[in-house]
Amino acid sequence: MSSPATLMDSPRPPFGLPPGSIRGMMSLLICVFFWVVLLWPQGEPARVVLAHFFLLGLVLMAFGSHPLEFDNRDSQPILPWLLRILFVGGSVAVVAYAWYLNPHTLEERLKPDAAEVTGWWIPYLACTFGGFSIGLMLRFVFGRANHIFRTLRAWLGMVGMIMLSLEIVAVIALASSQDKSMEWLHVWDCVELAIVSAYFGTRA
Repeated sequence: MSSPATLMDSPRPPFGLPPGSIRGMMSLLICVFFWVVLLWPQGEPARVVLAHFFLLGLVLMAFGSHPLEFDNRDSQPILPWLLRILFVGGSVAVVAYAWYLNPHTLEERLKPDAAEVTGWWIPYLACTFGGFSIGLMLRFVFGRANHIFRTLRAWLGMVGMIMLSLEIVAVIALASSQDKSMEWLHVWDCVELAIVSAYFGTRA
């Protein structure tokens, strides 16, 4: 049995979920946006927004550089494994189906808008780098087991998931709107990138 000192020193994952679950949920939400765009009805304009390529880069970096944190423990929670299976399996299935329907449409929908790249890649990069750096700095300053740090990390995770979910709903709801102005989305994505990147930074 673990001693009280050991229990106090062991950082508790956000919301009491198994380690890696929050990152897995965020990764799945980021992928869902890609899935929605790729499965959008043929003949209707749809394109992945540039900010989500930055978010996908965070996901790939985290998946590539982090082994599952519970690998050396006696029990292996199923949730992080299930999220990874959904992330990988769902993405492969959606891309394969979109390619089957129309390879040209698949390519077009995965190509960022040139005007968006010109006007927003620097702000998006700054928000991603800045957010990740702040999250990493918080981890070094407070330490993983600090209660303040764990509270901040949990809030970043919760707000990040809410923003990702709301963006998916908003884009779907406004797709048929007469007003096609999406300038608000760029500002939203800047804030979203900073918060999600900060969470990934706390978990680096």
